[in-house]
Amino acid sequence: MKEHHLFPWWAGYLLINPIRKLSLNPRGLLGGYITPGMSILDAGCAMGFFSIPMAEMTGPGGRVYCIDPQKKMLTVLAKRAKRKGLSEIIATRECTFDSLMAGDLESRIDLALAFGVLHETRDENAFIREIASTLRPGGLFVFGEPHVVSPGQFDAARTKIEAAGFTREKQLRRSSNNIAFMRYTAEPRGSGH
Repeated sequence: MKEHHLFPWWAGYLLINPIRKLSLNPRGLLGGYITPGMSILDAGCAMGFFSIPMAEMTGPGGRVYCIDPQKKMLTVLAKRAKRKGLSEIIATRECTFDSLMAGDLESRIDLALAFGVLHETRDENAFIREIASTLRPGGLFVFGEPHVVSPGQFDAARTKIEAAGFTREKQLRRSSNNIAFMRYTAEPRGSGH
């Protein structure tokens, strides 16, 4: 993630404000896609606006891997998870600005989420490849970008994701966010497979 565009850790408290759920409700957005026992990756999780509800939806048989380059964000998320009794479901991990460091999750993830993250990455293509490597064939990648990312930039990012072996299942706009649901086919375009 580009350090000069990095969302400040202290602003993470704004992201977990309950009022935000009025315009962007994680359960409403993802509820039809998360079932008990799923393995989920929240890439760029911040303080867990999506992580906590996803952990509640996947339940005790599931796992939510919450990855962020900012240790302070992860510390707040871990405390929130403990208060909600979700510490056994939520696993926090610090990554670097160059890698999610999720090699041990290869082909183990059912759903990956990157919300407001892709535009902050140093190398979008490398980030997308890392997400793809964690997903099981048929897994879902949900990526969303806020209003600071133009529709043209969002479409360009979606095209890169499609080229990495994903097909668009649906795209929508919630509040001031563009969101795409991308199904992993495990067949990158132009790969000759």
